[in-house]
This record gives sequence, C-alpha cells and structure tokens, in this order.
Amino acid sequence: MVQTVTIARPDDMHLHLRDGEMLKTVLPYSVRQFGRAIVMPNLKPPITSVEAARAYRERILAAVPENTSFEPLMTAYLCDATDFATIEEGFVERVFAAVKLYPAGATTHSEYGVTSIDKVAKVLDVMQDLGMPLLIHGESTDPTVDVFDREAVFIERTLMPLLERHTRLKVVLEHITTEQAANFVASDTSGRLAATITPQHLLLNRNAMFTGGMRPHYYCLPVLKRERHRLALRKVATSGSRSFFLGTDSAPHERGMKEASCGCAGIFSAPNALEAYLTVFEEENAVEKFEAFASENGRLFYGLPPNEGTITLTRQPTDAPELVQLSEGKSIQTFMGMGALPWRLVDQKSRQSY
Repeated sequence: MVQTVTIARPDDMHLHLRDGEMLKTVLPYSVRQFGRAIVMPNLKPPITSVEAARAYRERILAAVPENTSFEPLMTAYLCDATDFATIEEGFVERVFAAVKLYPAGATTHSEYGVTSIDKVAKVLDVMQDLGMPLLIHGESTDPTVDVFDREAVFIERTLMPLLERHTRLKVVLEHITTEQAANFVASDTSGRLAATITPQHLLLNRNAMFTGGMRPHYYCLPVLKRERHRLALRKVATSGSRSFFLGTDSAPHERGMKEASCGCAGIFSAPNALEAYLTVFEEENAVEKFEAFASENGRLFYGLPPNEGTITLTRQPTDAPELVQLSEGKSIQTFMGMGALPWRLVDQKSRQSY
C-alpha cells in the first residue's frame, strides 16, 4: 500500500475566492496546495472589464501569504452586451486567461449572464481566432427542465450547436456531474473540448444532501446526481484522458447563508481538495494517474508551463478543520474536514515568485 505520493505542484482550474474578508480568509488554503488557479469572475458587480480584472488580481496578490507563491489567472464574465474588443484587449495584455459563460439565472450571481448564445456570437468568433478558452457553466435554465436533467439538456440544446457553429473554439465544460457529460467530452477527438470535475461530485451522490435530514453544506450547483453519474465521473477522471482535469469549484459561503431558509449553493473544498481527489484515485487503483489529472492536463489545455516545485501527501487523516473562522463569530464549513479523509498534505516545495 502506497504511503506517500509526490506530484508536481498542481493547479486549480476552477476556483471561487470571493472578495474582502472572505478572500483573505480562504485564499491561504488554495495557496498551500496550488501554484495557479483559474479565478471565477462572479463577484457583485461581476468582473466584466480589463480594469476590474486587474484590480481584482491585485487584491488577490496582496492577500497571498508571505514566503509563498501563487498566480491568479483571471476570467471575464460574459454578458449579452460584452464588447469583443474588451475581451481581445484583456487577452492580448495577459489579463484575461479565459471567458466564463453563465447562463442567466443558473447559479450564484449569474443574473448578469448570457440569455442567448446568438447575442455573444461575435465574441465567440474573436475568441476562437485568439485561441482563448470559453468556460461554461453547462446547465439549462428552462424552468420546465428538471433540476437533475439540466446539464444533459444543456449539452443537447446549447453546447452541441455552439461547437458546431464555432468550430475552432476551445471550451471547458465546468464541474461536470453526469454520465452524459462524461461521455460527451470523452468522445471528442478534436482536442478543443475539456472538462473539470470537483471532489464532491467524485465522492458523493445526491443521497448525501438528505441523509438524516437536510444537509445544506452538500448543496452545490450543479447539484449532486445519482450514483451511476458519480461512477461515470470517477471512470473518466481516473482514465488518464487529457480531456479531464482538476477544478475544485471551491465556493465558500458564510455558514448562516448556507443554513438559511433559502440557502446558498457552494461547497468549500479548498482546505482538503487534494486529499479528497487522491482518495478517489486510490479507491480506483489509479494513483499513478493522479499527477496528470492534477498537475498536467489543465495546464496543457491552457498552454501553461509546469509549476516549479512539488507537493507531497502522506497516509494520515486530513488535518483540515471542520470550520474556518471569519470575524464577528461567523464561520465557513469545510468539505469533509476533521480527519474524514485518509490523506494529508505534508510538504510543499516551491519558492517561485510572480
């Protein structure tokens, strides 16, 4: 039985850092594990301009702990009225690494999102010329579609026509949750379609939200699905395919906002994300493929160089806390903390500066 695992320092290809006090509190947990992260732009107001992205990046860098290194890769929030010139400027000036498409109303702070692909077609044309990735929250917002079917319906009604219309556009289908999504991405042979997978969708099925009562801290969007979908995700994640890579979708909310009468969607997995992923790879007898999923596939899709340094995990219960404290008695509940996972991150070797 393997006792330690050392891999090249990985990247988180889908991360929510929020802002202000929340940013300062949660960022060190990601820095501890990851060299870079694709940072989501759904602040309020959202990151829609080059100036806003620069300012947000500076706030993130100012919050990075001393003697550590971390590179935030910024994304632009795509709206119906987004000017393609803004996207081109941000990409050329190396401010925007990608563009995020939220269907309007699909998730947290998505009210500014896209109402019709036709309205952003020119932006997508420019992006494919630039080789700039489009990151998609792939869920239908049609109110007649069952919540558990929204991803599959989105693929059929929206994603497939989009890919046929924009034949050179690079696309990441974010935080996939279904067998349909896994099979759709795995069957692509063009190399321009990829997917991120979260730790919660690999470890849990939808029963977790209801076992022993309502469990709001397991509520995320897209929601957890049936067991057959979880098994399909585990199969492709551990397959060695370069089309799938790590993206935690770590999304912190203050505990009271999760436990409210209309609770927020999001799971805060940053404190023990790598431990969670490695647990899955060990259970699937695929530890030797863990480094590719965590450290190689994502950076290759984005055209990034390898991170300097390594991280090492050892067979010990995770030391992630159950709660992370904010000011004024507020806290964030973590994903499977308090020794619930059999691995622990014990060593990080990197002094690269950005």
